[in-house]
Amino acid sequence: MNYQAAQQFFEREGHLRVPRKHVERIVVGEDQEERELRLGAWIGNQRSRAVALSPERVEQLSVIGMRWS
Repeated sequence: MNYQAAQQFFEREGHLRVPRKHVERIVVGEDQEERELRLGAWIGNQRSRAVALSPERVEQLSVIGMRWS
């Protein structure tokens, strides 16, 4: 779900320089439930844990514009 929020942010803004306190609203599931995700915190955590992420996750995030430093 957080990846979906990151992708949505990237498609709208054209970058992943997400402010730390940013909350992204996404619609999920068949019932079209709206959720709020703390995307800024999640992006920051992904950056700080980059060495522990799987190569697939690093590639996924890199494709949508993640800057790792």
